[in-house]
Amino acid sequence: MNRSITAEEFISISKTVTVLDVRRKEDFDKADDIVNGAEWKDPTLIDHWIDSIAQEKHIVIYCARGGGVSNSVVERLIAEGRHAQFVEGGIVALNDAQNILVIKNIQPS
Repeated sequence: MNRSITAEEFISISKTVTVLDVRRKEDFDKADDIVNGAEWKDPTLIDHWIDSIAQEKHIVIYCARGGGVSNSVVERLIAEGRHAQFVEGGIVALNDAQNILVIKNIQPS
């Protein structure tokens, strides 16, 4: 399995996977949007939350631009036995995706 997927591939499976937003705290705090259904996890605190991620789930993560943060988190998730991929280009690549981003704090339940 590839470690990364394109924004288009992500859109086609987004409702069937666990989505984690792993943007750096400062990037997340400055942003107005989040992928619909995503949960933010601080990448610097991965040791504190990794055990809460079910091993049987397909996990897709994204960061701001799909670079170093996503790579390091997906590497760690895979090393710990998780089925994980990251979105190439991060949330920047998803900005053009219709109905995939929502305003933070106004997410549908």
